[in-house]
Amino acid sequence: MQRIMTSAAIVFTGALLFTGCAAGGGGGGETAATGCDAISTEVRDISNGAQNALAAGGDPADVNDALEGYSERVDALEEEADGDVSEALDALDEKIDDAADFAETLPSDPEAEVDDEAVAEHQSAIQDAATAVNDACSDEG
Repeated sequence: MQRIMTSAAIVFTGALLFTGCAAGGGGGGETAATGCDAISTEVRDISNGAQNALAAGGDPADVNDALEGYSERVDALEEEADGDVSEALDALDEKIDDAADFAETLPSDPEAEVDDEAVAEHQSAIQDAATAVNDACSDEG
C-alpha cells in the first residue's frame, strides 16, 4: 500500500507541474484563452481525480464508478470542443475507460496485493492524455 501512495504522490506532483505550464494560456485572443483556461482547469481536475481514484484503491466497484464519472465529464467537454482538442479529449476518455476496465480487476480485499506498476501505468497514461489535451488547446489558442 505504501508503494501505491508513493507512486501516486509522484504522479500527482508531475500532474501539477505539467498542467500548471499549460494553464498559462496561449497567444491567441481573449475568447480562445478563456476557453482554453476553462478546458485546462477541468482537464486538470479530471486527471487528478482519476489518478487519485486509482491510487486510493478500495472497492473496485467504487473505483470504477468514480472513473466512469470522470469519463462523463470528459464527454461533456468533448461536446463543446472541436478539432484537435476534441480528438485529444477523446483519447483522454479512452485512457480513463481503460483505467475503469482495469479497476474492475482490482481485488476487493484491502489486504490483497495490487499490481503497483499497472496502477502507475494507468495513472501515467491518463496524465499524458491530459497533457495532450492542454497542448492541443494551446496550439489552437
